[in-house]
Amino acid sequence: MLTGREAVARTGIDAAALKPAECDVSRATELPVDRVTIDYEGREHLPDAETLDRLAAETELYVTTPVRADGFDPLGDDSLVDRIPDAARRVLVAGHGAYLTDDESSRAVAPRLGAARRDAPDAWVGTEGVERVALAAGGTQFELLSRSTDRDVRALRAAGFDGEVAVYAPAVLTDDEDAVLDAVGAYVSRRRPVARALPDGDGSDGDSGTAPSTDSEATGRAREVLSAAARDFALVGSPETVRERVDDLCEAGVDHVVGYPARGIDEFLS
Repeated sequence: MLTGREAVARTGIDAAALKPAECDVSRATELPVDRVTIDYEGREHLPDAETLDRLAAETELYVTTPVRADGFDPLGDDSLVDRIPDAARRVLVAGHGAYLTDDESSRAVAPRLGAARRDAPDAWVGTEGVERVALAAGGTQFELLSRSTDRDVRALRAAGFDGEVAVYAPAVLTDDEDAVLDAVGAYVSRRRPVARALPDGDGSDGDSGTAPSTDSEATGRAREVLSAAARDFALVGSPETVRERVDDLCEAGVDHVVGYPARGIDEFLS
């Protein structure tokens, strides 16, 4: 039986994304990848400077920084930027509303993304919700995996885009359907096409007003939709199955595949 490290190595995933509210990010140095990104889950979860310094010395470190958030706003309070080591690179994103105040969410993205890119020209640029702005800003385009990623990246390459493309996806290295849905069912259910396809997602079949389960308790049509969506929006299955998906992405023109260990960091380590 493969260890977690051996399994990850077989997948072809070349970077890992860690959420500091979920795990001890200092364990990033144990991962079987050279590149690590640390997601932003609010300033209270941002690792301290000492931790970031150590990680940057031992890995190729990327730190997600929402350009609308106080502390990372290049047109306002950017006091948290100094916490990021010179050896680390930034991932510039608009910022998820769950981690922003109403005031932060109301700030314009485009001028801040442009200003942040000028300050950090080697940064990756998150495209979720701001695809055109991100492309205009340039740099490595950092996309969420979707059912159209291969087609979209091929179109970018055909149009002459020669910059790097990185793709982020939750990873679940098992074929156990219950384990898959427990790990990523809620995540994929929030993707717009999936939400529309779920029972009651758009007034379709099912008891009106009753939200279907999105984890291993899901049944019937909801389970079918979520199971299919898990393969579209996440990297799911045996290491060999995931490797085939990663190879397809690379053939389409993706440069980096960033896997988030959706069942916890131990799956990538044990």
